[in-house]
Amino acid sequence: MDKIYMDHVATNPLHPEVLDAMLPFFKEHYGNPLSLYEPGIKTREAIESARAGTADLINAKPKEIIFTASGAESNNFALKGIAFALQNKGKHIIVSKVEHHSILNSARFLEKQGFAVTYLPVDNNGLVNPADVEKAIIDETILVSIIHASPEIGTIQPIKEIADIVKAKGVVFHTDAVSSVGNIPVDVESLGVDLMTFAAHQFYGPKGSAALYLKSGTRIVPLIYGGIQEGGRRAGTENVPAIVGMGKAAEITKRDLEKRIAHVTPMRDSIISNALKIDKVILTGHPEQRLPGHASFVVEYIEGEAMLMMLAVKGIYSASGSACSSKALKSSPVLISIGIPVHLAQGSVVFTLGEGTTTEEIKYFNETFPQIISRLREISPYAQGWEGTEDSTCTAKK
Repeated sequence: MDKIYMDHVATNPLHPEVLDAMLPFFKEHYGNPLSLYEPGIKTREAIESARAGTADLINAKPKEIIFTASGAESNNFALKGIAFALQNKGKHIIVSKVEHHSILNSARFLEKQGFAVTYLPVDNNGLVNPADVEKAIIDETILVSIIHASPEIGTIQPIKEIADIVKAKGVVFHTDAVSSVGNIPVDVESLGVDLMTFAAHQFYGPKGSAALYLKSGTRIVPLIYGGIQEGGRRAGTENVPAIVGMGKAAEITKRDLEKRIAHVTPMRDSIISNALKIDKVILTGHPEQRLPGHASFVVEYIEGEAMLMMLAVKGIYSASGSACSSKALKSSPVLISIGIPVHLAQGSVVFTLGEGTTTEEIKYFNETFPQIISRLREISPYAQGWEGTEDSTCTAKK
């Protein structure tokens, strides 16, 4: 069995059609898009074509797409840009406890600048209660940001319902859709959001290319000052090949999305059903309202890193939701937020599938995963009744 890639939530391979579209802009078409002569005009036209294709994927207008270098940049831009643009109206922001670090750390930065932030809880499936959003909104609230789908537990939030509440209160609404755009249908008009973050590498485009959807008429302060690129909202010479790649990836995704969903969903279900037959394996995230190719678990008595290493030895590449590392002895805040005890959160593992995943690979995985768990439990010093404590950190460091 060849190497099996089951970490598509981290990134995806570049689609061959995307590479073909990008290559000329590394070589023949190298002009600066702001130049008035032919090479510059060529690259400017390519950027605007990519903008139109990217907008079409999410049912936006081309002028509502601002290209950035990453989902993290778009999230920083959204929170800081709206906060500083609207601070004279109020200085209160609402986010959930299961946001990406680029949202949570931006919120903490804004707290240091004098803003107040409410961090909303989630239920055991990782869902935000729309009623909690409504209760948290006060006269000073200027922005609500709720992630669309969790990369760690796969849960898809009721964004439209939340957006309806937020908009009725006259508050700006942003969603981080990095893990959802390209994996499920996303329509900004139907969702009712004012801003949305998404990234090309999540749908077989290049790394280093992302976007912020900004609904027409929404005020924002630039994150990067300098030139007039992106309508004066994001300065810096454009990364033309990456932008072209994002546009092409968006075009392919719109064409192939239904097929991709139909391909990965039954394989995801197979992984979940087989994993849950193993003793003391717990599914994390919502059992149905989750990303089509996403399966995540916590496994008692085993650390996530040990599982990842053993899986890699067997040729299976996956991820752990635990933030345990030599530099950060902390459990995943997402898992803690959904009520997973600290000692169990260390045993998290995430499997995410893509268009290249095969049924043969899933069969091999389903045979291999139980064997790995059995072997690790045989050698685990904690498999004989260790229960951990609320103060537990990464046991490998003890």
